[in-house]
Amino acid sequence: MKVTSKSLKKLLRDIFQKFGLSKVHSNICANAIINAELVGAPSHGLSRLKMYCERIKKKVINPKPKIKIKKISQSISFIDANNSIGFVAADIGIKQAIKNARKTGIGLVGVKNSGHYGLSGYYAEQATKKNLIVICFTNAPPAIAPHGAKKKLFGTNPICFGAPTYSNTPFILDTSVSEINRGKIRVAAQMGKKIPKGVALDKFGKPTTNAKKALAGVQLPISGFRGSGLAWMVDILSGVFTGGNHGGKVKDPFEDFSGPQNIGHLFLVVKPNLFVGDFNKRIKENIKRIKKLPKLNGVKEILYPGQSKFKRYKKNIKRKILIPKNILKDLNILN
Repeated sequence: MKVTSKSLKKLLRDIFQKFGLSKVHSNICANAIINAELVGAPSHGLSRLKMYCERIKKKVINPKPKIKIKKISQSISFIDANNSIGFVAADIGIKQAIKNARKTGIGLVGVKNSGHYGLSGYYAEQATKKNLIVICFTNAPPAIAPHGAKKKLFGTNPICFGAPTYSNTPFILDTSVSEINRGKIRVAAQMGKKIPKGVALDKFGKPTTNAKKALAGVQLPISGFRGSGLAWMVDILSGVFTGGNHGGKVKDPFEDFSGPQNIGHLFLVVKPNLFVGDFNKRIKENIKRIKKLPKLNGVKEILYPGQSKFKRYKKNIKRKILIPKNILKDLNILN
């Protein structure tokens, strides 16, 4: 089944309100989920809706949170999200970081007692639209074994960086530190499809292309010990530093309903002209210089991070969104 973004947004808002969220918070959640579908990341879109609703129903997500923002300085804020849905906590967090940065040049915001917030790039884009540079960190449930260990402990812990390019398409690098993000493996498991070779091990430590066995086993980090180190770095910045869960204590949102996830987020936003006044000119020169490099056979254009995703968004915004049968069934039940 295919539906327009407008009709899907109304449906999602209605579902979230049915589960106790306010109109404002329901709108924030609907926008984030639809964005994931439009940029070609369904693993972070509708496929997670049932999970969010189940967590609200089982009272491990607070639908009516009393979110507290503590002002530490003109530049720094600390947010206790009161176990709100991650979309709402992150939306408030990035907006506060943007506000601080526009006042002082730098905005640093830590968030605790949050949950899974979808795509990091979605929040980074909010900052780049205001002509600001941004870095986002968030940790996740155990999926990757620390280098040298047999048991998974770190999440796929995405690292996200964004910068304005003063064109329609910002530079946004949004990448997990695993060979493949966990959401894609979950979608593959739901659809009964295989995953690529070399991205996961089963619970016995053997390579597998079976998505269900991969979920029960261990995901492989990018670049071996380097990827493991980056996962650890994010766990410190978004978990240890903010007061969120860390060291393998973040609960799996699909399987563990014993309590809130208490995920931590960290947003750093800065004005691009803090050191030099001609950032606009310099970033354009930087991109132009790289795009002019000799290309490999078959390569039409050297793309910077974020370009492919923006192209998918532009193409998909004109089309209806495809809803797979299994997700359509969930939507009908939830509505």
